[in-house]
Amino acid sequence: MVSAFLNTANKAKRDVVRLFSLTFVTGGLLFASLAANASTLISSTEYIDYEFPDSVQEQCYEKNNCPQIKVKYLKTNQDWLNDIVNKRVNNIVINSKMSESPVSNATDDKAAKLAIDDFAQSQMIDLPDEVQWSYSLIVTPEYLGHVKLGQGEDLELFEISSYVFTGGAHGMPSREYLVFDPASKQQITLEDMLKPNQQARFNALAYDAYQSWVQSMDEDVKSYEQSWPFTLSHNITLTDKGVDIRYQPYAIGPYAYGMPVLTIAYDNLTGILKPRFLPSI
Repeated sequence: MVSAFLNTANKAKRDVVRLFSLTFVTGGLLFASLAANASTLISSTEYIDYEFPDSVQEQCYEKNNCPQIKVKYLKTNQDWLNDIVNKRVNNIVINSKMSESPVSNATDDKAAKLAIDDFAQSQMIDLPDEVQWSYSLIVTPEYLGHVKLGQGEDLELFEISSYVFTGGAHGMPSREYLVFDPASKQQITLEDMLKPNQQARFNALAYDAYQSWVQSMDEDVKSYEQSWPFTLSHNITLTDKGVDIRYQPYAIGPYAYGMPVLTIAYDNLTGILKPRFLPSI
């Protein structure tokens, strides 16, 4: 799936800028303490091949102010990985605009490009001519590395970062973890990692981590929970220390607290995670 990036700000109409970034990843880059005989994955990203509609380009040129669109697709040497990750990128793009409509499940390229059209056109409709700031839509997949755990199988780790700004005090960032099993060519979820009937025990450990995080922010847990109660996020990945649970802004704290990550150490997950997702002893 080929991609490119268009940013026509301060450019003559029909001016398209294509950028390309490439990273070769070989060996255990992220979690060397867990990895041995790491698999080789060639990972790159390319900006989506996109051009603003004529009407938007004309207004960009006239106003000297154009939406900033930076959407990348993953391009590895594994087609099945590209397909899963890039469909998720498309879905994030499709749901990037604030709307009262239900969340869309669409993942196709055509719907994504139509969503970008709509996003760009919204700036031209919503913003007065004298406004100098612009709308931003940024979505980028990134290869984090891999882990080799209990049964010696590699798991490939990715993250999709996004940022949407359409005015106000700040934009809305987001980060989403993706864990893949190359052997089965499937995405691995928290439910896949847990042994049967262990969800409640995992939830309790996550709540303990939440309490520790609240205390680290110099907050009283009981008072804090009144405004920001604990919820379990299924946005998880594996590290050299344990399971990381990522939260989006406003999920368990105010915007100023960012995107918190709660960590549950592997030592506490024995009997809860399946052996293949725990370090070998």
